Amino acid sequence: MLLKIVFLALLSQVAHLAGDDFTYNGFNGVNLTLDGLASITPNGLLSLTNDTIHGQGHAFYSVPQKFKKYPADNVLSFSTTFVFGIIPEDPTLGSAGFTFVLSPTSDLMTQGSPNYFLGLFNMTNNGNQSNHIFAVEFDTYNSPEANDINNNHVGIDINGYISKKSYPAGFTSDEDGKFHDLLLFSGEPMQVWIEYNATDMQINVTLSPLWTPKPKNALLSCSVNLSSIILDQMFVGFSASTGTIYTYQYILGWSFKVDGKVPELNLSSLPPLPRIKKKAKILSLWLPIALLVFVLITAAVTFVVLRRKKFSELHEDWELDLDSTRLSYEQLYKATRGFKDENLLGIGGFGRVYRGVLPASRVDVAVKRLSYESKHGVRESVAEIVSLDKLRHRNIVQLLGYCRLKSELLLVYEFMPNGSLDNFLFSKGEQTLDWGQRFHIIKGVASGLLYLHEGWDQVVIHRDIKASNVLLDSDMNGRLGDFGLARLYDHSAAPHTTNVVGTLGFLAPELARSCKATTSSDVFAFGAFLLEVACGRRAIEPSKHDEIEEVLVDWVFENWKMGMIHETKDPRLGDNYVLEELDLVLKLALLCSHPSPSARPSMREATAILNGDLALPPLLQE
Repeated sequence: MLLKIVFLALLSQVAHLAGDDFTYNGFNGVNLTLDGLASITPNGLLSLTNDTIHGQGHAFYSVPQKFKKYPADNVLSFSTTFVFGIIPEDPTLGSAGFTFVLSPTSDLMTQGSPNYFLGLFNMTNNGNQSNHIFAVEFDTYNSPEANDINNNHVGIDINGYISKKSYPAGFTSDEDGKFHDLLLFSGEPMQVWIEYNATDMQINVTLSPLWTPKPKNALLSCSVNLSSIILDQMFVGFSASTGTIYTYQYILGWSFKVDGKVPELNLSSLPPLPRIKKKAKILSLWLPIALLVFVLITAAVTFVVLRRKKFSELHEDWELDLDSTRLSYEQLYKATRGFKDENLLGIGGFGRVYRGVLPASRVDVAVKRLSYESKHGVRESVAEIVSLDKLRHRNIVQLLGYCRLKSELLLVYEFMPNGSLDNFLFSKGEQTLDWGQRFHIIKGVASGLLYLHEGWDQVVIHRDIKASNVLLDSDMNGRLGDFGLARLYDHSAAPHTTNVVGTLGFLAPELARSCKATTSSDVFAFGAFLLEVACGRRAIEPSKHDEIEEVLVDWVFENWKMGMIHETKDPRLGDNYVLEELDLVLKLALLCSHPSPSARPSMREATAILNGDLALPPLLQE
């Protein structure tokens, strides 16, 4: 009898360890698998991120959950509910986001990246069926690369960061039947319910403010068969990342259940979110006059010291060899009025860009702030980027100078009053470009890229050619900009092996094999750029139902094979275009984006074709 009792106790313990449900009202004493920025605070909050930029954090239940029953291969139903809160560095700006995730491994640090990758994927594995990742994202950054709908949305991700379906954050009230917006990074706690019905193959995601009963209508519903995505056993948890600004992302409580109704959380026992403490008064009215004078003197000295520190810059001997224009941080601080939000032009994956006016010359500039967290490769990166200020071409945005701080590199560019080309191509408003303007911009960008490849002292590989990196000056001339990923090498030298970076839809297929950026890989991206301009569509559009339609190059190629290539033009052009020029651009784009590098033209040949100095070679079917 005693042996039976011991056996049952052991069996119960094993069942608990490999259990299919758990509930945490706070995380004190909880054994989770944490990595990266993730930690558990002294008061029991699960903190996924902290005050680190461009970072990632993961937190998983330490034991994998069983999602399939032998011998059936169908996924079991599952549900989870949790309470979260997001506190950003800047209350007006979000940065990346977090996800609830099912993963075959709890070690995502090796395969995930920060920023819009959300700590789940990277440039090379994004979209791979072998990932077996299911995630629900709570995204507070509007990433063009991810085709995000805004900077405050919930999305369902399968094997990649481009959501299968997404919707602005909010809830439909059961009381008035109206939809109410919720700001994910408001600093207020919110509750989420995620439910998968295996019978209907339906995912429902519901969101509401804390203490509000679960709304009857889900925020997001999606039909998907997870049998091929979810494996027999999967880890459940959270993944989060930060971008150019830091964000604290907290989980207050979490409940999970396989094949049954998820247990409810005890909301009253959840740990509170941290609050910003009000600054105490430094001086009190009862202080003696002598003490007041002492404090004022100390404050004045402190102000001087802090001001010097604030405007202190980093100078190293090797920078003397750069022969580039170095501007002081104080100049740039005054030019942008202290880098205030009203001067913010945009936020990208590599930094913020501010508009400014240089105090002495009164020249309009755009100041880009790049952050780095270590000195590894800083010398090479800085030397490579700022050496580009020697480039001189009418279709390249001029780099006017730079400034270095301890953890920042500031690049100063010409200001382009008409912004980026993608605002005209993809905006939902009436703002667009006629065909004459588009063809003029295309030829200008081709001329600038030819200069980079052949017309300068070194070969410059841009590595990120796309409409959002083409800026328009006051005369609507296309100017290629954003050289943050550029690489240089001598004309007689072979390209170096490097990390694969860039934007999906513009990456030449050979990069995954060789990891060597070349002029030919730039030509591939130029081809995708031509299609963006001619078709008025982004290179990747996951909202399209047909798999071929998702990838712009594939879609245009299929239409060309059916003799319908002209049907791919931007509908907003109407009938106001030159058929011969449109035909030339579309076919040249397919030639430039050929899977084989040897079949692509050089930029010299592509420019000659656009200018009518060279005949377009016939296209061959793959």
